[in-house]
Amino acid sequence: MNTGKQKKRSAIDDLCINTIRTLSMDAVQKANSGHPGAPMGLAPAGYTLWTRVLKHNPANPDWPDRDRFVLSGGHASMLLYSLLHLTGYDLSLEEIQNFRQWGSKTPGHPEYGHTAGVETTTGPLGQGFSNAVGMAMAECHLAACFNKPGADIVDHYTYVMCGDGDLMEGVASEAASLAGHLSLGKLICLYDNNGISIEGTTEIAFTEKVAKRFEAYRWQVIKVKDGSDPKAIEKALLEAKAETQKPSMIMLKTHIAHGSPNKQDTPDAHGAPLGEDEIQLTKDALGWTTKEPFTIPEEALDVFRKCLKTGEKAETRWKENYQKYAKQNPDLADAWVNALTRFMPKGWECSMPVFTPEQGPMATRAASGKALNAAAAIFPSLMGGSADLAPSNKTFIDGCPEFQKNDYSGRNIRFGVREFAMGAIMTGMFLHGGIRPYGGTFLVFADYIRPAIRVAALMKLPVIYVFTHDSVAVGEDGPTHQPVEHLASLRAIPNLTVIRPADANETVQAWRKAIATNDQPVALILSRQKLPILDAKQTAANVERGAYILSNSDSKPQILLIATGAEVHITLEAQAMLAEKGVAARVINMPSWELFEAQPESYRKRILPAIHKKRIAVEAGIPMGWERYVGSEGKVIGIDRFGASAPGATVLKNFGFSADKIVETALEMLK
Repeated sequence: MNTGKQKKRSAIDDLCINTIRTLSMDAVQKANSGHPGAPMGLAPAGYTLWTRVLKHNPANPDWPDRDRFVLSGGHASMLLYSLLHLTGYDLSLEEIQNFRQWGSKTPGHPEYGHTAGVETTTGPLGQGFSNAVGMAMAECHLAACFNKPGADIVDHYTYVMCGDGDLMEGVASEAASLAGHLSLGKLICLYDNNGISIEGTTEIAFTEKVAKRFEAYRWQVIKVKDGSDPKAIEKALLEAKAETQKPSMIMLKTHIAHGSPNKQDTPDAHGAPLGEDEIQLTKDALGWTTKEPFTIPEEALDVFRKCLKTGEKAETRWKENYQKYAKQNPDLADAWVNALTRFMPKGWECSMPVFTPEQGPMATRAASGKALNAAAAIFPSLMGGSADLAPSNKTFIDGCPEFQKNDYSGRNIRFGVREFAMGAIMTGMFLHGGIRPYGGTFLVFADYIRPAIRVAALMKLPVIYVFTHDSVAVGEDGPTHQPVEHLASLRAIPNLTVIRPADANETVQAWRKAIATNDQPVALILSRQKLPILDAKQTAANVERGAYILSNSDSKPQILLIATGAEVHITLEAQAMLAEKGVAARVINMPSWELFEAQPESYRKRILPAIHKKRIAVEAGIPMGWERYVGSEGKVIGIDRFGASAPGATVLKNFGFSADKIVETALEMLK
């Protein structure tokens, strides 16, 4: 039998939960757009986690040792916005009322850097789940590197809320499999098991045994039969925290649009306002006494705002602990601050390798591996790996252990054949702080990772993608492994810098630029085949300009030859051949469109003077986009079909990537 105190507590719980529900309903209704159902069903879980379990300080969303919370189903954003406002983050009620409106801090899906307390941008299902895996991996690594007995400065959990849609996405499966393999005990997922999708019940397409799947992934699975019961949810959360050797999946049996007389447990409640009449019926059913929208009872607000005090106390304790730690471990404390602030020591670039032509040809992927290792010796926070292609991508940090469940201090991550998850995990690692992640695969598999690159670019995160085997020169593996359209595809992504270096020294410069970049991701496009090494004096400090004059046979060239990557070398050969025929050509090396476009107009006009109309661009990819640089009178030597299986040199020759073809094209244009 319940005591009076328990009854009162239950009534307050209901009031707080219904405050989240009504705020969510009202905001979606006012915007005439949004997803009310999930926030209503998840309100008890959100309330319980944020007020009883989550370690956070609303007054300081950037406190390093806070628990991380990821709402993977970003369409349920009003749940997150309600919790942020109610617990005291810098998100006003006016912003809640401006949900989904131009310039508001409450966009339709949560956006990192736009709203205080939002840990990552979510919306594309499954990616938030994978971001959370990356955050948990970062926590494990930093704890292993910095914690000392009795002084844990890194000790927090990562919580992620996901739904049926998230778990249908393959990227979540990839990430969950890796998380179980790594025994990420501080990763806890709350699964909104409401059985409803946009098209109907999940029975129409999703009948697998989720619990058994996650148990097979080596997760702990906890079932909560009533996802509206705060006590049961809290018990499950504490049980999850007690399991240190496995990530935990808490399966909450919930009801979409909980409390709505006509729309609960229906697809109608997923992505559309309930309607004024249904909202009133729902409020009546919930015992909500006021008809005024956006009402927040003081009694409920008092409960939520206690998070400010508990958060302040938790952070104060951490700061006191950190001060003792810093006195006892000054070098580690300095390294900790350097990792969090992405500190770059003065003159670090001087430690990067320089290559000479006398060393002989070198594949840019090989040069990339040497540059990576040089950078890793300078930056302990540089950490990453490959999607099971490290020997080919040259992405292994020599002398460092692997990041595995028995040694989280390792910096070499074995992502397995999981390109998409690798990309989303890298995003989560960077967002956590203290890690500068990189990841490699073949360029042709950029298709698998592209959605993660897009979201990272949206957030302007400086993660580094290493793409090797960059053209049909891959050869015998054939068209399935020969990228053709991928350069154009990557260049189409806003906020992404794509760099395709022509030799070993340009590759080092590309790495220097990638490491020094703080406001967007960088994709390095690297060759499998060996390439001649250019004079370092020609390439030094020029890559970051995006394009530069590499060779000028005459001050008044008759034709401009523009090339990237491996094709720069056949273009230089063509220039020499044209000179023998009395034709003056200028070779312009353009490793990065994005970096070139960022240069002052005066520089761009100097590299590509308007008076020179005769131009040829040479690149082993589709011609799309090159028209902006060759103009209406120019030509592009590219490839507009899939490749073929044969030795790489044979494939290149048959597709017209030769000095002879460039000369032939130039002479035809100059007739």
